Amino acid sequence: MSTATITAADINKLRQATGAGMMDCRKALTESNGDFEAAIDWLRKKGAKVAALRGDREAKEGVVLAKTTADNKTGIALCVSCETDFVSKNADFVAFAQSIMDAAIENNVKSVDELNNVTIGGAKIADMVNDKLASIGEKIGISKFERIDADFVSAYIHGANRLSVLVGMNKEAAEAGKDVAMQIAAMNPVAVDPDAVPADVVAREKAIITEQVAADPKMAGKPAEMINKIAEGKLTAFFKESTLLAQPFVKDGGKSVNDYLKSVDSNLKVISFKRVALG
Repeated sequence: MSTATITAADINKLRQATGAGMMDCRKALTESNGDFEAAIDWLRKKGAKVAALRGDREAKEGVVLAKTTADNKTGIALCVSCETDFVSKNADFVAFAQSIMDAAIENNVKSVDELNNVTIGGAKIADMVNDKLASIGEKIGISKFERIDADFVSAYIHGANRLSVLVGMNKEAAEAGKDVAMQIAAMNPVAVDPDAVPADVVAREKAIITEQVAADPKMAGKPAEMINKIAEGKLTAFFKESTLLAQPFVKDGGKSVNDYLKSVDSNLKVISFKRVALG
């Protein structure tokens, strides 16, 4: 088929199938001598080139989602990122992100690499992302992926798909799960409790606090033992502010999150959580 025999219907068919622009579709059909499948491949290759050229661009916008399996035993949170809020707020892009989220749950995926190889309607998600990149001209991709498996998992999306939270608990408690997820969204704790704080975070905070205490003019000439004792006290305060169970409960500042959980069920526990946000 020559360029002259490529019809508007051919171009429209390719455009509908790929979402690529009209001129790109025309060129793809021209370059592939009218072979429809070859034209799709050409567009995908073009998308890959666009991705490479835009590799230095920051994809700070996007759609953040979270969802659980029907039995609430597994939850997945992810971010399908893009460069501008114009794209992230587009209904088609939100639906595209949602289709990826649904596929992640339906296929029980455990990583981004695994998710990229899942097929939707016969097409790999990696190829669909590439096609979408070609059609909108922005750097996009699955930039964040988290998963929790527990006896009960609660999923929460805050605001306009800009932040999501997963909470894993030791037993079913839907309302409490949502309350705790909202707490995590608002207060951004570093861990469930002090024992769960990564050792490197503890060491870094302790070093900073100790240096701050030692630099206080009031501590000049004081023994190291006193400085360390004060630093330990400040570290304890850090844990209270920065770990979930010790934080004041956002819905009732008179009690901690741990107090709230015990008021719901004395045996209810938060096992883990994940917080995914743009940026």
